[in-house]
Amino acid sequence: MNDHSLIIGLESRLVNAWPSFDYQTYDGWILRLANGYSKRANSATPFMPNATLDDELIDHMVARFVEANVRPTFRLNGMEAPDVDAMLKMRGFKEIEPTHVLAAPISSGDCELDPEVQLQPQVSKRWVKEASHSYGGDKADDETLLKIVSRIRQTSAFATLSLDDRPVAWGLGVAERGYVGLYDIVVAPDLRGIGLGRRVVASLIAWGCGEGAHTAYLQVREENEIARSLYGALGFQTAYRYTHRVMPGRSSSA
Repeated sequence: MNDHSLIIGLESRLVNAWPSFDYQTYDGWILRLANGYSKRANSATPFMPNATLDDELIDHMVARFVEANVRPTFRLNGMEAPDVDAMLKMRGFKEIEPTHVLAAPISSGDCELDPEVQLQPQVSKRWVKEASHSYGGDKADDETLLKIVSRIRQTSAFATLSLDDRPVAWGLGVAERGYVGLYDIVVAPDLRGIGLGRRVVASLIAWGCGEGAHTAYLQVREENEIARSLYGALGFQTAYRYTHRVMPGRSSSA
């Protein structure tokens, strides 16, 4: 059984830490839109235990996605009613990108900052440019990423790790009510696999500790076994899992 209070608590923080541009609510669902940048900001997510769907509501939400030129996406986190997944599957929605929300307790030994990781309370255009370009692909979109992170209202830290004055790894920490969320952890493509991301993660956890956080959380795709192994070594465990049901047949970066 999923712990609904844990899921709602973390989902609420996820929404606050990664803002969308448009929010709509429908009978226990929150539909979010952000120009198609990242699924978590462009999907309909249940926020009430046993949130239900019927054909009329699916059609209505699908129309809202299409109006925004975003691929209709339902993000299923375990709060939905038991028949929702099968209903979407029957209508042709494809299951993609199962993802784990991981959480780890923060101990006093986790609270020492890495002096080589620079932390800034506000986003800079340089941070956005470097982080988005290291991501590449659909996430190489400076303008939309800047709009999203500029809307964060919680206490934040934008991390940059440099080696020999070259920025090589980035991350975002968002602290809210005893938790620190870790987002956009990315390392320069030519320097991956040597522990730079781990240093950014550790420093953001330490920053969160200073902000009163007792728990760190993050999201990682189920297929990313390397990252899941790394986070497991850092004490992270799966709090819950979510997946996506997407409408096929439309080319979109949503």
